[in-house]
Amino acid sequence: MNRFFIFFLTLPLAATTFYVNVGGLGGQEDYESRFKANIDELDKLTKAAPQAKVFTLSGAQATKLRLKEVFAQIATESKPDDILVVTLIGHGTYDGVDYKFNLPGPDASSKDFAIWLLPIHAKRQLVVNTTSASGASLADLRQDGRTVITATKSGTEKLSTVFPRYWLEALRDPQADADKNEVISALEAYRYAESKTTKYYEANKRLATEHPLLADTASAAGFRTPDPTKGEGMVAMRTPVLSFGSIQNAAKTPEKQALLHQREALEQQIDNLKLRKAAMQAEQYRTEMRNLLLQVARIQQELDK
Repeated sequence: MNRFFIFFLTLPLAATTFYVNVGGLGGQEDYESRFKANIDELDKLTKAAPQAKVFTLSGAQATKLRLKEVFAQIATESKPDDILVVTLIGHGTYDGVDYKFNLPGPDASSKDFAIWLLPIHAKRQLVVNTTSASGASLADLRQDGRTVITATKSGTEKLSTVFPRYWLEALRDPQADADKNEVISALEAYRYAESKTTKYYEANKRLATEHPLLADTASAAGFRTPDPTKGEGMVAMRTPVLSFGSIQNAAKTPEKQALLHQREALEQQIDNLKLRKAAMQAEQYRTEMRNLLLQVARIQQELDK
């Protein structure tokens, strides 16, 4: 009997995983393209999961009112044995008092999310806030039985984050499955994405402007490198995010892996171009950015085949 089968014997057969994938406002062409690509990929990954019910909101649909309606629906449908996974991709802000996730129309604060999540019956919950300033949302969202992952350690880390790139990579890279049970836990995905984020800044010789955190109890202030032997990340270790399906298996082929590496290289070029923006002519910047975005789009089309 393999570990994958043993793992699922511990889960009730009727358990449903509710995924809420939200793509916020980009504000600029490069961010809009990146956030859309990220949320589209996340939508595909989660829809391939077994026993999944997926709510993906982006663009004009991703409003505060629609989010409230989605969480209210999940509150009526969810059972204690179910799982809830909420992922926020976009820009976040912090004014010294409140964290807000940027949406069309009114923004949604971390206090709003805490209220919406409260009546949901699923005992295992995961909130992955990949935005800038996301660390400021931790205090409102942390709760016993809920794992909260943020791309930054505080609200003062306000620059755009690369963490979402590596969070998505964790969900399709077999290497993220450290215990080889064909299920990616919240702790495994976090460790993978945190390590890749750290290495990104080191490889590019840049000062790190984001420091991811994980908290999975009401009292945890957040751990950069949670250690289960010290009681850190125990809930996250038992919270499955995704099991391997056709999309993840497709990523194992050499052709797909090569395309994924090409896309990552292009995304790093986009990051570097943005750093040089102030020293460039506006038209040159727009031309180079559009060229890179077109290349990313073409690679994504190949990956989607």
